Amino acid sequence: MAQRRRPLPAGRAPRAPGPRPTLSTWDARGRMPCVRTLLGLLAALAACGAVAFLGYCVYFDRKRRGDPAFKRRLRDKRRTQAQKAEGQGPAQLWDPAKNEKLQELFLQEVRMGELWLSRGEHGMGVEHLSNALLVCGQPQKLLNIFKHTLPPKVFEMLLHKIPLICQIYPRRRVKVLN
Repeated sequence: MAQRRRPLPAGRAPRAPGPRPTLSTWDARGRMPCVRTLLGLLAALAACGAVAFLGYCVYFDRKRRGDPAFKRRLRDKRRTQAQKAEGQGPAQLWDPAKNEKLQELFLQEVRMGELWLSRGEHGMGVEHLSNALLVCGQPQKLLNIFKHTLPPKVFEMLLHKIPLICQIYPRRRVKVLN
């Protein structure tokens, strides 16, 4: 009996004799995989990756928010921002409304220092001049003026007084010593 061959499905050509194609280019039915299938697979992998990444972010965000050290740092940060907004923080050193009063105080302290120095009371004169230096907007320039106008002994006393000023008023340390 002669072997009967099955007819080929529609749209398929008979296989040419020769080496058989590898499995990487053909599927189990002998067809080339469709581009849509590959794109669908890539889309599914991208979606799974995005879900995994979002889960990772949510997990670590919850872990971070539950940390007591994070809550303390956040509270401290909010407190310093509130103080800066109120004008009580170290960044708000000069208030324009108080500027006129500070100028008056500066002039008064310089006059008092000159008065005490003219009377021969160097200790009291240096005390008032150091107060003037403390409220001065440009202490370096004022020190330069004092260097040229004051006697060397009095200027040395004033220079020795600066570290005490910096200990009493730490906010002004940078402005006076720089």
